[in-house]
Amino acid sequence: MSNEILTKMPENSKPQVPISKLLIANRGEIALRIMRSAKEMGIKTVAVFSEADRNALHVRYADEAIFIGPAPSNQSYLVGEKIIDACKLTGAEAIHPGYGFLSENAGFAQKVADAGLILVGPSPQAMETMGNKLSAKAAALKYNIPMVPGTEEAIQDVNEAKQRAIEVGFPILIKAAAGGGGKGMRIVERAEDFEEQMQLAVSEATSAFGDGAVFIERYVTSPRHIEIQVLGDTHGNIVHLFERECSVQRRHQKVVEEAPSSVLTEEIREQMGKCAVDVARSVNYTGAGTVEFILDENLDFFFLEMNTRLQVEHPVSELITGIDLVKEQIKIASGERLSFSQEDLKINGHAIELRVYAEDPANNFLPDIGTLQTYNTPKGNGVRVDDGFEQGMEIPIYYDPMIAKLITYGKDREEAIERMVRAIEEYDITGIETTLGFGKFVMQHEAFKSGNFDTHFVGKYFKPENLKVQDKTEALIAALIAAKLFQKNEQVKPGSAEVKKTSDWRKNRLKY
Repeated sequence: MSNEILTKMPENSKPQVPISKLLIANRGEIALRIMRSAKEMGIKTVAVFSEADRNALHVRYADEAIFIGPAPSNQSYLVGEKIIDACKLTGAEAIHPGYGFLSENAGFAQKVADAGLILVGPSPQAMETMGNKLSAKAAALKYNIPMVPGTEEAIQDVNEAKQRAIEVGFPILIKAAAGGGGKGMRIVERAEDFEEQMQLAVSEATSAFGDGAVFIERYVTSPRHIEIQVLGDTHGNIVHLFERECSVQRRHQKVVEEAPSSVLTEEIREQMGKCAVDVARSVNYTGAGTVEFILDENLDFFFLEMNTRLQVEHPVSELITGIDLVKEQIKIASGERLSFSQEDLKINGHAIELRVYAEDPANNFLPDIGTLQTYNTPKGNGVRVDDGFEQGMEIPIYYDPMIAKLITYGKDREEAIERMVRAIEEYDITGIETTLGFGKFVMQHEAFKSGNFDTHFVGKYFKPENLKVQDKTEALIAALIAAKLFQKNEQVKPGSAEVKKTSDWRKNRLKY
């Protein structure tokens, strides 16, 4: 690996400020996950909670807990002033935002700094630049990062946009500059549909983000979604922790992630890693972040965006590198230097993550709220479960429906897949529908096992009846086993010929 990847930026170092108490501005599994690492570092933790989370596990686990308002997130977890007030009340010096909620809110980051507190994350300026896809592209272009052909600025004139689309070539993707999660995004196959689809994209972007700015780029027809984990300290050092494959998605959102990718060569991996570090360098990035790329059918890669926070799928990177990303985030926020270089990092084994959502895959993955009547997690070698629920708890309607992250690790991809299938079968959840059955379908599908898949996996291969067939097969196997056991029990039933014969033998034996 080239020495260039461990980079030195102009000095922006700060004195070390040890963190003794950390407030976690989040809930559920990520709040618990952060608290556990903080506890191992000897750091006291503060939980915040809404009315819906009064009895949540993260509230019970923390050293202190502060009530911050009603269940809706816009009245609790999204109110930055309440988070900052909770810090002042408890004496917490730092805030870890987790992911979601305020984690990529540059305005909140600035308020934290203005209050004299430490945010475990990048600077407000880095968040603001990378939070808009157009300014992110402009920053990345300083380092000649590969871009999908299209426009490099917002475009409002429909005729001008249509002409550019014709030049780039259809199909075209119209994207909201401030977008995410598939909102404000339209795929246009033909020039005659362009005007209508652009108007729809602008309208949706305005409604979702308060910003109707859109841009266009060539639509990659068979894309894979590859992201690179980066870490940067306040002394100018940046490294990457290799890639994650995130191509199994529904509604443009990830469901299955793995590390490393099954298709990258060492050469491509090194090129992508260097580009990711350069993107981070373009905004003097500090903390943990993720640079996302599209990989086409020719294994050419193009910059997509940067997420300026910890990712949901970070455990797979932790397992293949042995690095605790949350601990590194906290150390960096305290002003410490990275304790390792790029050359110290190696890929060991393979890890896969399934997001266990309270969703019904047989009904277009619609959220399914209710009570966890049964909740038993899998155990054993190579299995990790990051969750925030226990049996009897309700799945709140107010928040993301993710119940847990199920992660398996093996010496190679085949073993990680086998362990995932075993873990899914051991995971016992009743009372709600979940994505567990879908996860098993993915693991056992030939396209996934061979590594020959892209972001269209769900559309190409998954149908609700797949789960029904799977359920029927499992029910048939269970019935056969039950019948076999019944038959065996009947054979050794008290009073049966076999038992009498045995009893007579014993009596005869006693006579002698």
